[in-house]
Amino acid sequence: MRMVVAGLGYSGAAIAAEAAAAGFAVTGTARDPSRAAAVPLVGFAEAGDAIRAATHLIVTAGPEEAGCPVLLAHAAAIAQAPGLRWIGYLSTTGVYGDRGGAEVDEATPPAPGQPRSAHRLRVEEAWRAAAAARGAALDLFRVGGIYGPGPGRSALEDVRRGTARRVVKPGHSFSRIHRDDIAFAVATAARQNRATAARQDRVGARVLHLVDDEPAPNADVLAEAARLLGVAPPPEVPFEEASAAMSPMGRSFWAENRRVANEATKAALGIAWRYPTYREGLAQILKG
Repeated sequence: MRMVVAGLGYSGAAIAAEAAAAGFAVTGTARDPSRAAAVPLVGFAEAGDAIRAATHLIVTAGPEEAGCPVLLAHAAAIAQAPGLRWIGYLSTTGVYGDRGGAEVDEATPPAPGQPRSAHRLRVEEAWRAAAAARGAALDLFRVGGIYGPGPGRSALEDVRRGTARRVVKPGHSFSRIHRDDIAFAVATAARQNRATAARQDRVGARVLHLVDDEPAPNADVLAEAARLLGVAPPPEVPFEEASAAMSPMGRSFWAENRRVANEATKAALGIAWRYPTYREGLAQILKG
């Protein structure tokens, strides 16, 4: 099993490590292939040979204005890869748009409200077409807010720095996922043999939700981080007051409210999350 991780960033590095532990021979792509990494690296522009030799391809690279950089640069290599039987693409739950706090599941039709989410959906469709033409199974991983170990990657860091604000917007919650559960789910999906199903279904695509079991207000997550650190929680700030100091990008995240379900995903993969809520995830980060 030969996997190429196209985009060895924060999530990609964790996926590569998890896949290697699961028995894959992993190659990662990077703009700077000389940097240190736990798996062999190739330059992104020079990754064609590695992709042609791959049985599994996971794409973590974000889209560019013209589309997915992997498809733009390596569509021919993907089409020519004789053993390629599985493709995974890390997308976003943003493709569902604002649902007023209602729940969406894996069968809910997308309805993106932000231009960046509409662009993600177009890239998903491009991967559907590429996988169907290749006869490969495709998993579209729609990912919630990512947190995990590392500087600036969790509420613990915000509380430690004293920059955290417990913004309160009644009825508003976010779905999130620990980085290591992303890696766990992707490696599990890649090990499932879906090539036959892909040949029988012209698309062969499956939607999987990478979110934990408890959508929660951001204020609750910060309060838990403070509790774990043994400090007083940051004061509450009404959203109307806090939004005045937010960037347009920050306000756009708060403009959408949905609860993302994951039961079908966990059943399809046969897994339970290592960190089913932010409580277990933050505790692990602090311990680590």
